[in-house]
Amino acid sequence: MADVNEAADLDFADIPTTTLADVLGREKVMDIGIRPLWQPVPRIAGPAFTVRCPVGDNLMLHVAIHRAAPGSVIVVESGDLDHALAGGNVCAVARRRGVVGFVADGLIRDLGEVREMAFPVFARGVIPIPGGKKAVEPLNTEVRCGGVAVNAGDIVVADEEGVVAVPAQRAAEVMAAARAKLAKEAGESLDAWEEAHRTRIDKILRDQGFEG
Repeated sequence: MADVNEAADLDFADIPTTTLADVLGREKVMDIGIRPLWQPVPRIAGPAFTVRCPVGDNLMLHVAIHRAAPGSVIVVESGDLDHALAGGNVCAVARRRGVVGFVADGLIRDLGEVREMAFPVFARGVIPIPGGKKAVEPLNTEVRCGGVAVNAGDIVVADEEGVVAVPAQRAAEVMAAARAKLAKEAGESLDAWEEAHRTRIDKILRDQGFEG
């Protein structure tokens, strides 16, 4: 089994979230509210740097941008839909320091600036009201984002289809399964897929007693 450092060395950037979702199942796929805030967004992938922000407060995200290693995806638990977790300057500093993107169960502001700098943010939306900066919380503890438990070092992959969290301990296994699935699909023509698909669907119908 891979440790956290080995997981971080695996390159998931060319693995679609649809493939990862097929391999991992629903439990590790964030809900549809966590979506890209500008388009077309590139796929991002990297080890999670996790942050918890209490309702109405964004201090620890502002702390995290100075502590997350280059290549990290900052994942934020908030649940607060009344205040912004971050704005343009926070995103600009994160981008300059090598953070590949934010995945936040909350809101941001300054979307025009964020879009112009092409910094990937996957979140629930935007609001112009900033949060406060008082509540100190530990960094890199387990958080919940989009209904998914995410631990520091888990590999987060996000694209226009959604966001998936790959447990660090399963990263090598998931990578191998995803690559095998992609290779199989690449070698299958549409005609072959259609024939196999029709056969499978017809069998399901027969097993259910469907006639027609």
